[in-house]
Amino acid sequence: MAITDWPTDQRPRERLLKHGPQALSDAELLAVFLRVGVAGKSAVDLGREMTQHFGSLNALFAASLNDFSAIHGLGPAKFAQLQAVLELGRRSLAEELESGNSFNSPAAVKQYLQLLLMNKPHESFLVLFLDVKNRLICADELFRGTLSHTSVYPREVVKAALSHNAASVMLAHNHPSGTMEPSSADLNLTHTLKQALDLVGVRVLDHFIVAGTRVYSFAEHGQL
Repeated sequence: MAITDWPTDQRPRERLLKHGPQALSDAELLAVFLRVGVAGKSAVDLGREMTQHFGSLNALFAASLNDFSAIHGLGPAKFAQLQAVLELGRRSLAEELESGNSFNSPAAVKQYLQLLLMNKPHESFLVLFLDVKNRLICADELFRGTLSHTSVYPREVVKAALSHNAASVMLAHNHPSGTMEPSSADLNLTHTLKQALDLVGVRVLDHFIVAGTRVYSFAEHGQL
């Protein structure tokens, strides 16, 4: 049965408008995004197939065009729409961090880092450069590594901080393995970077580890 034949109060779009997006399941939210299904499947059926096929929203968002298009009814147009939605989310959070006090908005910082790092198949080391009011100047991926290792050079981090005239920084990297806790190497690197940046008057406010949907904060655990 097509969604247009459903009772009005059961249709995803109408329910979203009445109760808010939080009232919808993942499949129903995807149905609103898709707008239409395919022959024999409603948009909700197709949304449910997407979540089952990829196993999680994170995996869906990280899918390549070829993997995304493997599901009948999906293709380049829907893939482009999804990427546009994700990028709008990143830019919206970046605007919040640029206009507000980043250090006082830990939830926004974590959400922003999740959108940037959670789907990467390799380790990536990112630095958020902040001005004297803790507003975001920019976020740069300074180093990229393998599935389990990234080489980080303190000298390059210091050079980048000075070039951006940053007053402080937030460090971040991802663990594609899904392990959230920092390793001894992570702790040693954080200490080394903090010492190096202290020499040029740049504060390290935090170091985050993104592991899928979870984000670990060194500052929250007293490890800075």
